[in-house]
Amino acid sequence: MPIPGRQRAFTLVELMIVVAIIGVLSAMAIYGVRKYLAVAKSSEAKQGVGAISRGAVAAYERETADSEILAGGVKSSGNTHDVCNGATAVPVNIPAGTKYQPKQTEGTDFETGDAQTGWKCVKFSMASPIYYRYSYKRGTATQVAPLNPATIAGSSKAFEAAAEGDLDGDGSISIFALTGKVDLVNQKITTSSQIYIENETE
Repeated sequence: MPIPGRQRAFTLVELMIVVAIIGVLSAMAIYGVRKYLAVAKSSEAKQGVGAISRGAVAAYERETADSEILAGGVKSSGNTHDVCNGATAVPVNIPAGTKYQPKQTEGTDFETGDAQTGWKCVKFSMASPIYYRYSYKRGTATQVAPLNPATIAGSSKAFEAAAEGDLDGDGSISIFALTGKVDLVNQKITTSSQIYIENETE
């Protein structure tokens, strides 16, 4: 029978249960926040890969013609369509748990290439610090995402736009890739139906 005027205190077991519950909830919250941040950061890669792919398609659809001096009664060469030649990956190494600030000077990082080659051909550039290494490859070059079912192997009229990242610096790499290929019969370029993703949040 309780003594009048005295309140019952928590037992040690009850306190331990409360502490355990708080610990579990804290661990779940930390994991959830980390995963949320990783997914938020991966949106940079998805947007970047999408922009490179759109630029590659636009470059193919542009009509280009050689500059010529024509004699009277002679026709010029026909307009042509072609896939941009590859670009040097930016940065050279995958940022490991860090960001990389692309250089903005001519002839460096995304400011390389010309009308038929590289980043200038696909008209892609990033001025803000980036978490991922971006690459654009043409044709039979080694793919960043070799497991991607939408492969470019065996075709010189194809491209891969890709991003690689290591957000937490643990050596585990995430890959995002989009590919495109020219239908040589209809002379139209199509891209893969969605972004191929490997190990999104590492």
